[in-house]
Amino acid sequence: MRRQAIIDLGKGLRAERESDYQNTAHSDGLDAFVDDWLCTYHSFADDGELKPIIAKIRGYYALDRTTRINRIDTAITVLRMLYRATESATTPTEQAPPPANTHVEPAVVMPPPLALPAAKKTPTKRANKAPSDGPVTLNSHLKVVPGISPSLAQAFSRMGIKTIRDMLHHYPFRYDDFSKRTTIGELRPGEIATVIASITEVKSFTMRNGSTGVNVQLEDETGILKLVFFGQRWLLRQLKPEMSIMVSGKVELFGGIRQMSSPDWQPYQPLSAEELIHVGRLVPVHPLTKGLAERSARTTIKHVVDTYADQLADPLPSAVRQRAGLIDLASAIKYIHFPQTNDDVIAARTRLGFDEFLTIQLGVLQRRISWQGDPGYAMPYNAEAHDALLSALPFALTNAQNRALGEIFVDINTTIPMARLLQGDVGSGKTAVAAAAALQAIANGYQAAIMAPTEILAEQHYRGLSNVLGQISVRRSNEWQEAIDDERLSRLAEIQLLLGMNPNQSDGVRIALLTGSLGAKERRRVLEGVARGEVDLVVGTHALISEGVQYLKLGLVVIDEQHRFGVEQRQRLKDKGHNPHMLVMTATPIPRTLTMTIYSDLDISVLDELPPGRQAIATKRITNSDRTKAYAHIRKQIAAGRQAFVICPLVEESDKSDLPSAEEMYEKLQHEVFPDLRVSLIHGKMSAKDKDAIMVAFRNHEADILVATAVIEVGIDIPNASTIMIEGADRFGLAQLHQFRGRVGRGAHKSYCILVSDNESESTDKRLKAMVELRDGFALAEKDLEIRGPGEFFGTRQSGIPDLKIAQLTDTRLLQAAQLEAKTILRADPDLSHIAHAVLREQVEAFWARAVDAN
Repeated sequence: MRRQAIIDLGKGLRAERESDYQNTAHSDGLDAFVDDWLCTYHSFADDGELKPIIAKIRGYYALDRTTRINRIDTAITVLRMLYRATESATTPTEQAPPPANTHVEPAVVMPPPLALPAAKKTPTKRANKAPSDGPVTLNSHLKVVPGISPSLAQAFSRMGIKTIRDMLHHYPFRYDDFSKRTTIGELRPGEIATVIASITEVKSFTMRNGSTGVNVQLEDETGILKLVFFGQRWLLRQLKPEMSIMVSGKVELFGGIRQMSSPDWQPYQPLSAEELIHVGRLVPVHPLTKGLAERSARTTIKHVVDTYADQLADPLPSAVRQRAGLIDLASAIKYIHFPQTNDDVIAARTRLGFDEFLTIQLGVLQRRISWQGDPGYAMPYNAEAHDALLSALPFALTNAQNRALGEIFVDINTTIPMARLLQGDVGSGKTAVAAAAALQAIANGYQAAIMAPTEILAEQHYRGLSNVLGQISVRRSNEWQEAIDDERLSRLAEIQLLLGMNPNQSDGVRIALLTGSLGAKERRRVLEGVARGEVDLVVGTHALISEGVQYLKLGLVVIDEQHRFGVEQRQRLKDKGHNPHMLVMTATPIPRTLTMTIYSDLDISVLDELPPGRQAIATKRITNSDRTKAYAHIRKQIAAGRQAFVICPLVEESDKSDLPSAEEMYEKLQHEVFPDLRVSLIHGKMSAKDKDAIMVAFRNHEADILVATAVIEVGIDIPNASTIMIEGADRFGLAQLHQFRGRVGRGAHKSYCILVSDNESESTDKRLKAMVELRDGFALAEKDLEIRGPGEFFGTRQSGIPDLKIAQLTDTRLLQAAQLEAKTILRADPDLSHIAHAVLREQVEAFWARAVDAN
């Protein structure tokens, strides 16, 4: 057994040496490998010869390279001698091993290969259980912790808490303040207090419905207090007369006698503040699950925190903690679970919240460094092209649009690739800004690409941009654009005619549409035009980043409704060119705190001003009893030549909800309410081709009413639609409701938004009242974030927002401090490769891996 232990340990160390001492030979690092080895060979944890080897390589992640080399190579040398010693014990002719107390200096030694079986670089499977007398580490399963039964470990496991490390990060969601101690005679009804008294009587009771419980009477020198425990007959075995206990709870008055119902209690003996768990202190209340009682959970967590919190490796170097005024990680974990004062809670939440913000900031800022690491193309401002655009537009740009364009023009004038987010409310004119930016790229001799999430939105952009940019002649500044021969002009004209484009002059902006529904011939011609530089601006969907698309000189990428695309998709579009400038756009106004977190890799431009003439949409909340009036309004609007949307939160009928599904609503409206009108249906389970066909038909007024799910949330432009009726409005977030409302009011007609909900909860009232009263998308976004939280802000997990256990997005001071520290750290160590940042790097990688897995 000992011989095999030496062999396995030697394999692991040799694998680490072959990985060039990078702590990469084992998936969780060398320290985790050692933990696994100790769990398997726990009987050798105190071996006089192996224990010093383990001690030398403990904390490997924090060692510098020279020390790693010294310790690994020295350990392998010693293990080789121990291995030979075990061999000689079975083979007398072999040389005797050196004395057990042989001392090997920790110098760099390059021994011959260890005479052990070949090392495997795959990590050993982590053991879930070890005998109770084996070593226990932070990565050990809870079942090996003394005092945690298999059933208790299973209960914690149902909440995803499987290891000691998991439990240390299972934070309380509130604290009951039981720190106020008083006598029974001083207790007042309605207050929460703690008393110390003696039990004078314990008896069970049975109620008329058959349920049982336990009555306990307490006395001190000032009075009597009655305790009532429902359904806890096991207390008869624990609570005995003459026993002194400390009890905390809410005081009630029943029959003239002071009483507490199901209070927390603890046997009383002179205890220090640290020894109190359930009473007489700020008592933590943790999330629970089936089979897990608060009292047993709290006791278990207290034992684990007291025993193992000090083993946590602190990801923040002491210099960082000093700059930010933070306590160490072990203290923060102790304080968050069992604080003595409110100041302890504040210190713990500040430290742990800072850690969460810092990992987000480091991740997104590293993303920015990666994006802007190599130089791109500088595009000097072309006044002639911009003036031509202003002349071609049927409206004047707003001050907000001009401000955003000024910021964009400064960005693209340098070789540092632009990374900018353009956010603006529905109808604020983002597309016009994108067109002006694309025109600057084209005027400088580069290509531009605009990617939209759906084919109908891509087609909508294509038509609008063709009407404006198609009439603008561009004098390109790059020689490669000027060398256009007759054959190329002929091919370009053929492409334009094939796609329904206006054949413009050779020096005009040449635009093409690329989507998945293009036929093979059309697609091939567009791809040829893009690859040859015959197309200046290509508008499309995910097809823009497919493998067969090649750009001649891509200088600018614009991504519309950016939260519909992941980081990987944005990266793939970027990789189509040589570090092109990037502009991402969203019609969902984003609160400032969110832009500082998940979007801090981007500079922000905000369109906070609507173009002149954009009318307010009348918004009203109704209940089901008012539905007939709403239908009458819709009929009146359609009679006037308008169209209407009806939104449903569900696609199909559900046993778990009494809300009408889109399919049910379609049947009802078409056959019962509006049998004389044209009603169509669209939902997310349809194919992209079918959805686009339905939307095109509705845009062409081939239907009067469109019943839809959230699939029409973004970007659809139907100027003739004047009413949107949203069923189950309480099921949607404010940001999503605002997006729905933005589907109407896009033409010259007075428009209306009808919110249908019978939900009378306080939260629903607050949200729907905000929808009725507020028109500003940014104000609604702040309210939405406040009510629903960041995870549901977009109504989808695609936003890539990691879960925050402690940090509050309203804490801008802490967020700014973390952002400043992240920039300081990355200036000195962009890859977090310094040994002092080893634990921090692992934390950042793990945090963002969880965020990716959640999406």
